[in-house]
Amino acid sequence: MDFDLSEEQRLLRDSVDRMIDDAYGNFEMRGSYMTEPRGFAEPLWARYAELGLLGLPFAEADGGFGGGPVETMLVMEAVGRGLALEPYLATVILGGGFVRLGGTAAQKQRIIPRIADGSLRLAFAHGEPQARYDLADVATTARETGAGFVLDGAKTLALHGDSADLLVISARIRGERRARDGIALFLVNADAPGLARRGYRTQDGQRAAEVTLSDVRVPADGAIGVPGEALALIEQVVDIALAAVSAEAVGAMQALHTMTVEYLKTRKQFGVPIGSFQALQHRAADMLVALEQARSMAMYAAMMADAPDATERHAAIAAAKVQVNDSARMIGQAAIQLHGGIAMTRDYKAGHYFKRLTMIESLFGDTDHHLRTVAAGEGLIEAV
Repeated sequence: MDFDLSEEQRLLRDSVDRMIDDAYGNFEMRGSYMTEPRGFAEPLWARYAELGLLGLPFAEADGGFGGGPVETMLVMEAVGRGLALEPYLATVILGGGFVRLGGTAAQKQRIIPRIADGSLRLAFAHGEPQARYDLADVATTARETGAGFVLDGAKTLALHGDSADLLVISARIRGERRARDGIALFLVNADAPGLARRGYRTQDGQRAAEVTLSDVRVPADGAIGVPGEALALIEQVVDIALAAVSAEAVGAMQALHTMTVEYLKTRKQFGVPIGSFQALQHRAADMLVALEQARSMAMYAAMMADAPDATERHAAIAAAKVQVNDSARMIGQAAIQLHGGIAMTRDYKAGHYFKRLTMIESLFGDTDHHLRTVAAGEGLIEAV
């Protein structure tokens, strides 16, 4: 199998790397972006649009640029290396993913061009306090009326939900709380009457929101796909998001390993660089091995993100997330230990990488959750 990038993919990688380096090369700039009202710099979001990154995964016929999972992987690796704060995952991968894969022609025509030009931001409001990682556990309700639907309930940890203009919200129209059947998806304007958001900063410097719904009315054409049959689409988009955050984690791990090795070369003890101590060399080598293991599985996840067999795709993505999580924990902890006390200071970047990796570790399912899927053997390729 050919793993080499095409000329277009190399150009994309180089342009994204330059943009992220310019914006986040000085770590103090990240702190200034966090103080912006939306938690990121609006001019930088416009640069994403200028480079075509916001329209990357969408079909050209819908106003996008026709990219695939590999192109998304390249962007997310750069996002991870820079610890970028922009809502690329929330808007393009999650919210945009639902429109791309399940939206009507009218919805695509109305939404995708505005995502691509940076004028519309989306968020996915699905998680609920009682659900943990069970995507089918939805207690929010949607009552059908003659004109559409009425939504009631509460959502938690909607990534960048406080800065989104449009929310993709899941709700149950029938069935028991954990039933796989009966879940629907709706496009809801952030300023809709009855919808309230409480935004906050997460431990890694990103943004999220708690969303409450009280008699929120949604027209019939606001539904994505067939109401009551949305779980398969939710699982598909979350699998794509898992592949994306795996690539982001690889970018963060690579940057953390590089700065740790550089620190070992420059920090002196007993008159010599501490990198000359064999025990520390072994730790750095172990970090590199873990990084390459995660990189290979992130590439595997990118290749499987568009797999038509849902069971096979889900098992493959889960296996990749298990390895990425294990590598992230090992590299993060080793980097903190090898840096010593400086890694725990607010002004040093290593600790912030560790925080982001820790958040990614639990995003869309922690290691134990995905390990159970792998252990169940669903969709794993049998030996021949």
